[in-house]
Amino acid sequence: MEMIGFAFLLLGLLSPISVASRIKASSELLDFEALNCRKHSAVLTQFGGKGDGKTSNTNAFRSAISQLSNVASDGGAQLIVPPGRWLTGSFNLTSHFTLYIHKDAVILPSLSAQDPPRSLTMAKPDRARTNLKPYPAHIDWDESEWPLIKPLPSYGRGRDDSGARFISLISGTNLTDVVITGGNGTIDGQGAIWWQKFKNKQLQNTRPYLIEIMFSTQVQISNLTLLNSPSWNVHPVYCSDVIIQGLTIRAPVDSPNTDGINPDSCSNVRIQDCDVVSGDDCIAVKSGWDEYGIAFGMPTQQLIIRRFTCVSPYSAAIALGSEMSGGIRDVRAEDITAVTTESAVRIKTAVGRGAYVKDIYVKGVTMHTMKYVFWMTGNYGEHPDNGYDPKALPVIQNINYRDMTAENVTIAGHLEGINGDPFTGICVSNVTIGMSSVKSKKGPWNCTDVSGVSSKVSPQPCSLLPEKQPGTIVPCAYPEDKLPIDNVQLKTCSASV
Repeated sequence: MEMIGFAFLLLGLLSPISVASRIKASSELLDFEALNCRKHSAVLTQFGGKGDGKTSNTNAFRSAISQLSNVASDGGAQLIVPPGRWLTGSFNLTSHFTLYIHKDAVILPSLSAQDPPRSLTMAKPDRARTNLKPYPAHIDWDESEWPLIKPLPSYGRGRDDSGARFISLISGTNLTDVVITGGNGTIDGQGAIWWQKFKNKQLQNTRPYLIEIMFSTQVQISNLTLLNSPSWNVHPVYCSDVIIQGLTIRAPVDSPNTDGINPDSCSNVRIQDCDVVSGDDCIAVKSGWDEYGIAFGMPTQQLIIRRFTCVSPYSAAIALGSEMSGGIRDVRAEDITAVTTESAVRIKTAVGRGAYVKDIYVKGVTMHTMKYVFWMTGNYGEHPDNGYDPKALPVIQNINYRDMTAENVTIAGHLEGINGDPFTGICVSNVTIGMSSVKSKKGPWNCTDVSGVSSKVSPQPCSLLPEKQPGTIVPCAYPEDKLPIDNVQLKTCSASV
């Protein structure tokens, strides 16, 4: 911490005397794990920030990050968000930089209202609330704080609408070595106004995400509580070497498209020790949409998901697709818990998507109260426009599930490939499914246009998944090697508030 004085002399922000007195008066030393520790450190209040829940801190965030970027080549910098309620518009991060959010800090998007938005928070970190109470009519977002940006090139349009999209609350593009972390500090997206307008078809642009990092490498997002995102919560896209861990994500279970974590056209990714309650897929693995994703051609690959818990009554714990037109391969998921969730691992695709979902390995899944355990869909639909190629058929192959238990399940498996383009190489082993009293008219399994094998699965799968060696457990494949991201070790760093 003795280098802080040097940092501000270099930046010309504070005198060495004022810095020294601040450090001396500090009552809290924060330890945290990060990809890299920083030589220079600052607190948001030193740039005019006010955590009173009323004042906009957009300029404070932007000024702090702009000035701290000057020492990126001199050991990097970290910005500490201290206790308080910090209203802000969108802001962009920089390279060799850490944003640390104190455990008693809450970052909230600016709203155009006279009253502080404390009472407008919609979901608490314990469990999701299923009732969506609308905002008062005079509450709205401050459009001056939310500029519009172009659609992603692998999507060709906004996800909600054909137009542009609102920039995310925290963004970054073309970065190297960026960390967003904290002592479980909170980012509350106050999404109810966005959800209400989306459901009422009052939006002409795609809603913002809480965190979106694009075209970047060495990315860490960890130890945060994320609430009430307007849409997706965490969206790394076109990134490599990504670590996401220790996130608690909460939104009402009927909030639209509040996906938890969406790695999109990313390589070498580690997601672990996260807990998500949402209105959509808890994790959605993506790689572009139809002809735009095919042309961009950037897959999501080398992804590990472990020690993950999901609650999502209307969606999946882990979804692969439906936007998968750059390809998805080498995904490994283990030690997954799904509670009151529509399905465990779901594959979603359609004619026109092209590309592939292959080399998928899942083991150690525990499920309670599910509609489906296994669900694959080849007719998901939803195209960005009419320009997709109906001859672009996806390849779904080498899909492996093993060592799973479930209770209170309505449908064990609904596996629906594409006529003339079957899903192949499906393996299911050592799976016990306790069926609920609600019986499906089609029975526990329903399979079309798929092929594979099973081993010790109860209830017995459909005939398209015959038992490989009756009376003997033949485990489905799961790789024994480590992905490169698992060799990345975080460092113990510190900051002073």
